[in-house]
Amino acid sequence: MRSIGIDIGSTATKVAVLNNNELELTLLAPTGFSSIEAAQKAAEELKAHCIDVADEKVVATGYGRIAVPYAQKAVTEITCHAKGAWWLFGRNGVVIDVGGQDTKVLELRNGMLKKFLMNDKCSAGTGKFLEVMANRMNVTQQQLSDLAAKGEKITISSMCTVFAESEIISLIGRGEPLENIASGVIESVCSKVVALASQIPGDECFLTGGLCDNEYIVGRLADKLGKPVSTRPEARYAGAIGAALAGQRL
Repeated sequence: MRSIGIDIGSTATKVAVLNNNELELTLLAPTGFSSIEAAQKAAEELKAHCIDVADEKVVATGYGRIAVPYAQKAVTEITCHAKGAWWLFGRNGVVIDVGGQDTKVLELRNGMLKKFLMNDKCSAGTGKFLEVMANRMNVTQQQLSDLAAKGEKITISSMCTVFAESEIISLIGRGEPLENIASGVIESVCSKVVALASQIPGDECFLTGGLCDNEYIVGRLADKLGKPVSTRPEARYAGAIGAALAGQRL
């Protein structure tokens, strides 16, 4: 039995195809300006892989879930991330999802969502913050982490992304090494994520979302939390996988 999960986030659109509970295919593309266009492009890409959404069970989730006309159902991203994380890791713990516009923390117990928290509307502890700062420093997000690994920790004191960007411009202007600025940026994000994650008890954390393949950030989160942080490449698709799992019940 095949089912498809479409997770249209503010930054990226993720697609997961489950076939007999095995992950058959994943797709990733920028969401862009229009969630409707992102949904259409996802359908076209699936068609290129010989999968017609008209013939399959499709569930949508994420920021743009209501913009997927061919989905039989829309499910909240919190529910889908919990389902996807349990499918990926299969054990109790705290799920940390650092998204483009928000960060979510979920408590998983015996396959069930027990509690969840989200940051406020400020993007200071999200992937958007990293994107803005990397662009300001004219580096990729991976290069930002590579620089941070070599730098000395400095404090980025501004809580607001706009003010933090101005602070970084000032640091660059006075000749602060890029490695140190990068370290300050990463530490700022990790500190905000940890402050949220620390409010939910658990012996282990699982990182999902766009930062799951960033080894440096995974390590810094583990150090700051004082507990293991597990992840895997497929964890980027946790929301889409959860939506596909919901599709199995249609």
